[in-house]
Amino acid sequence: MKKLIASLILTFSLSLLCACGEEKPLLSATDYDLDAETAQTIRGVKIGDGSDVFLAAYGSYDILSSVDGGDYQFLPVEEIPFDKSLTTILPSFFVDGTAVEIDSFCEENGIEKDALLSFLTDETYLERHAVIYQYLVFEWENGTIKDIRSESMDYNKDGSYYTAN
Repeated sequence: MKKLIASLILTFSLSLLCACGEEKPLLSATDYDLDAETAQTIRGVKIGDGSDVFLAAYGSYDILSSVDGGDYQFLPVEEIPFDKSLTTILPSFFVDGTAVEIDSFCEENGIEKDALLSFLTDETYLERHAVIYQYLVFEWENGTIKDIRSESMDYNKDGSYYTAN
């Protein structure tokens, strides 16, 4: 699990380099809340829903996709193969409780995007800031959501095992 999280974070960060110039809205911390009984997202997406419901709720956000267990990548929404074995993830970094817009954050802190993880996981930075990586995970089969999870990694608590390359 720890390697999966680290891999997702690295993939997300590196994929940001490919998505430059595209300004996407940011999810809030409450967007990652799931109803404990129904596993329904705050935006009304639930197990058994199809791509139409998912895209109506999340189509304008950054979506990482893994097809048939392959590497995660950003695909344009019209290219996501919902009818295959698929995992989609909606990732966000939160610093001190606020979602981070990567381009602005890097510019404000004078860092390159490929140095983002090293910056966010630096002990000195973590002494002054709370850094959390959150993501919603949607598992798909034959065009239908079969599982939804909300996961996170608190760098201030869990980051000790993560090492940026």
